[in-house]
Amino acid sequence: MDTPILNRLIEELKVMPEDLQYRVLEFARTLVGSQIHGVPGKQLLNFAGTISPNDIQLMREAIEQGCEQVDIDEW
Repeated sequence: MDTPILNRLIEELKVMPEDLQYRVLEFARTLVGSQIHGVPGKQLLNFAGTISPNDIQLMREAIEQGCEQVDIDEW
């Protein structure tokens, strides 16, 4: 596989010290194992309508109260 991204990465690695090259290698290995596995939407259709309207209203209210608020001391 010879792509522009791969070529750019190789050029960057060539100028890095060996310890940093090793860190990039370890990072790449962790990315390979971190693929996201999801569930097709069709499998979730069985759950449609299982939440009561009362619970949906409670969730809606909680979202409206808690969303779009900025806590300037958070960071």
